[in-house]
Amino acid sequence: MKRTSLTLRLSLMFVCATVAVLVVAGFTFDAFSRHHFKGLDRQLMTEKLESIRKIMDGEAGSADLSEVVLQLQALLGAHQELSASIVTLSGRTIFATSDGAAQPASNAHEVGQDMLEWTAAGHMYRGMKAEVHLVNEAEPLTAWLSLDVTSHMQFVETLRWWLVIGLAVSALVSAALGWLVARSGLRPVAQVTQVAASMSVGSLKERIPLESVPHELELLVSSFNAMLGRLEDSFVRLSNFSADIAHELRTPISNLRTHTEVILTKKRAPEDYEENLYSNLEDLNRLSGIIDGMLFLAKSDNGLVLPDKQKIELRSVVEKLFEYYQLLADDTGVKLQVSGHGTVYGDGTMLDRMISNLLSNAIRYTSSGSTISVDIISDRNTVLLSVTNPGDEIAAEHLPRLFDRFYRADPARREGATSNAGLGLPIVKSLAEAHDGTVGCYSGGGHTVFTITLPALVAPNRA
Repeated sequence: MKRTSLTLRLSLMFVCATVAVLVVAGFTFDAFSRHHFKGLDRQLMTEKLESIRKIMDGEAGSADLSEVVLQLQALLGAHQELSASIVTLSGRTIFATSDGAAQPASNAHEVGQDMLEWTAAGHMYRGMKAEVHLVNEAEPLTAWLSLDVTSHMQFVETLRWWLVIGLAVSALVSAALGWLVARSGLRPVAQVTQVAASMSVGSLKERIPLESVPHELELLVSSFNAMLGRLEDSFVRLSNFSADIAHELRTPISNLRTHTEVILTKKRAPEDYEENLYSNLEDLNRLSGIIDGMLFLAKSDNGLVLPDKQKIELRSVVEKLFEYYQLLADDTGVKLQVSGHGTVYGDGTMLDRMISNLLSNAIRYTSSGSTISVDIISDRNTVLLSVTNPGDEIAAEHLPRLFDRFYRADPARREGATSNAGLGLPIVKSLAEAHDGTVGCYSGGGHTVFTITLPALVAPNRA
């Protein structure tokens, strides 16, 4: 099902809002008009009844019935729409205007404050009554007044039809204006869409300028620009990674092919074949290490590395690794020492791999006769493990990228060096992040320090 455009939806909303306002205004005006005419009719009949009461009571200056009738005719004769009758309790008519339509018909109903409303012979009437007394007469009389309001109601009906026509015309005009306003207001969105559609791999550095963007769209455009920045960074990293892995795999594969081609050029002694197989095995082990490291990092990037956490004393982990690396350290004339204690809640195998990578890296770059120090500092919230080795300092421009994949701070190192594919430190970073920790590096004063900061021991929540 095709969705309606935003311009159409905004136009419809504008029309609906306008029509709703006009309908409310029309009903209000119609009700006010009816109330106004009803008030005028009530005021007129109330005043006339009061005048009739004064004439009947003799307050107008005459007590003779014939004079009273003349005064009543003079009072009511000027109003053609107004009819009056005065009757006794027995139903005898004392006075009546010529049309004689003063008293209400059988379909009369009350419309408030003693005023009745009814229809007769195609006309609408409103009427009121009052009890009056004729001077020198003890019998009470009833005065009826009725007002023909047909012209009023016709005016109201005509006005109502004009309101309906005006409402329809206003709705059409509002629809057109709403469409123009919505189209004009959404023009910046179209511009943003045009810029976004023109983005490509070669234009990821471009950004949508915020100067001409309305305030309501600033957050959207800022978020889009931030997304472009992340895409650019990811694309650059992916491109660099593709180039790096190609270089890393090229050397061992080239070595395997070259050795095999050379050994197959002629018949050789069994010892030559054995030597070639050992050489090929070394390159195959390197390829296997690179592939294993990349698979692990791929799992880490997708959140598939889940530590099996338990209580771990870091000093015991370090001392166990010292036993493993002691022979290598003795061969290179390097000493190992550890200080401090710290307990974390983590995966023992992953912690072994983290610290092992840092130790092997330190031994590789520490000169003979120097000491590698592993210091564990614990406080209430965190445990800091640092591996310090003396040696050549790492330039400051390399420090932010040390934990990138395949990155090497030493350009003089031979490409494809055995046992070092540039994945050790990225794996340390991934393992630390899997434990909600961080990694860092400082190099200065003839020493290089790699740090791992982990949360202090906190018991897990039991479901």
